[in-house]
Amino acid sequence: MRTDFPSWMTAHQSRFEDVLQSLLPQAVIAPERLHQAMRYSVLDGGKRVRPLLAFAAGELAGADVLRVNIAAAAVELIHAYSLVHDDMPCMDDDVLRRGKPTCHVQYDEATALLVGDSLQSLAFQLLAEHELCDDPARQLSMIRLLAEASGSRGMAGGQAIDLESVGKQLALPELEFMHIHKTGALIRASVLLGAQCGNASPDQLERLDHFGKCVGLAFQVVDDVLDASEDTATLGKTAGKDAESNKPTYVTLLGMQEARKMAESLHLGALEALSEFGESALRLRELADFIVLRKF
Repeated sequence: MRTDFPSWMTAHQSRFEDVLQSLLPQAVIAPERLHQAMRYSVLDGGKRVRPLLAFAAGELAGADVLRVNIAAAAVELIHAYSLVHDDMPCMDDDVLRRGKPTCHVQYDEATALLVGDSLQSLAFQLLAEHELCDDPARQLSMIRLLAEASGSRGMAGGQAIDLESVGKQLALPELEFMHIHKTGALIRASVLLGAQCGNASPDQLERLDHFGKCVGLAFQVVDDVLDASEDTATLGKTAGKDAESNKPTYVTLLGMQEARKMAESLHLGALEALSEFGESALRLRELADFIVLRKF
């Protein structure tokens, strides 16, 4: 009998925390302070949306969960490194993340910089030293996929555009382009990596790619809505930071009501991309609902 979604999500989150605990360097290994800071920045925080997407896509594609563990961990390490760097004074200069002091506040700026570098390196080490699928060529393409999603044509490039856009009024296509890269690329990679640990066909991967693009953009739209409507205690990070920093958001561009409509439209697009998968895509549908409807 299939478990309900909250139970499925909680079970995977708990199990995945153990996975991360085991894959991160232990804090007693030299250099101890760096390893302590890495564990501080990754463990006990966040909803693990990207790993959950990888696990749901892996279930759809019949993947071995032990293989998906590694792909999901690699994505989460990239995500964690990006948060550590984004919070630094040279970027967004924030002091709170996931309800606790940011890495550079808890430790120092130099340590935070090295934490991000080390988490990124560890992500690719994991992808290279574990067997993710039966086809070595496919595994190589998976490593390339995460590299592209993380770099100047993906997340890092989106962050660069974000920094350049402070104080500017972007048109909707420009804002979408920024967030397709900054937020969407890694979410899309999560879905595709999970599916490629299994036996997803090229046609299925194409549909899952479209799902990932829709849900990735929806994630950012909802983030903008929550940033403008919720308080710091609820968010676990500084509320209203984008508006205070004069950054363009979907709320400042469209208004609250239209931003919510856009999220709902993207939600429908994500569900439509899954329409031919039937019951095997249930968890992905539930995650799309969770992403768009969280505190909405």
